[in-house]
Amino acid sequence: MRLLAIDTALEACSVGVVSGDASFARSENVGRGHAERLMGMIEATMAEANLAFRDLDRIAVTVGPGSFTGVRVGIAAARGLALVTGVPAVGIVTLAVHAEEARALRGARPVLAVIAAGRGELYGALYAADGHEQAPPRAASAQVFAALVGRDTVIAGSGADLVIAALPMDVAPEVAHRRSSPDIATLCRLAIAAPAPDAPPKPLYLRPPDAKPQAAARIARR
Repeated sequence: MRLLAIDTALEACSVGVVSGDASFARSENVGRGHAERLMGMIEATMAEANLAFRDLDRIAVTVGPGSFTGVRVGIAAARGLALVTGVPAVGIVTLAVHAEEARALRGARPVLAVIAAGRGELYGALYAADGHEQAPPRAASAQVFAALVGRDTVIAGSGADLVIAALPMDVAPEVAHRRSSPDIATLCRLAIAAPAPDAPPKPLYLRPPDAKPQAAARIARR
């Protein structure tokens, strides 16, 4: 499969291209500059892979949870490229990428994927040893996610230490990694294995955005 993968859901702006057995990737920790960097990174990575957009079989993008703006940037790019080229686009949940990487590192075990969400909360989901979703993505406290930790559960993501702090002292689960942004190579692997999409990717928003219109600034309608 010839695949273009995009991740702008969190701090990193990452692009991966797979062409047969060859893979190419770029990733920069840009914070909030995804829109300015993304298309240039896509063009450079596609050129390195010696692929034209019409050569692609699939486009993949992380759909969240993550930054409200970052998620929108990635999905807009993926859907725009899919519309222009006719290449199908598939959406992948950020937490599922973390869980897949944890299984690659620790074997086929249940994974609690958790990342910082601000407001004293985490975004998290529980995945079975075979990768199937056991507890769907949601925003909740570390205590809520700590209740999902079983004897063989591995924790992955930037919220790992907060969950561990909420556990009883005699419970010490393994931590596969503590990153916030997903690994682009793992995203590519999940996207290749994903079923053919039946609809364009949509954002996975687990709560309203932090930025809201100011009521005092609104103009009264006549």
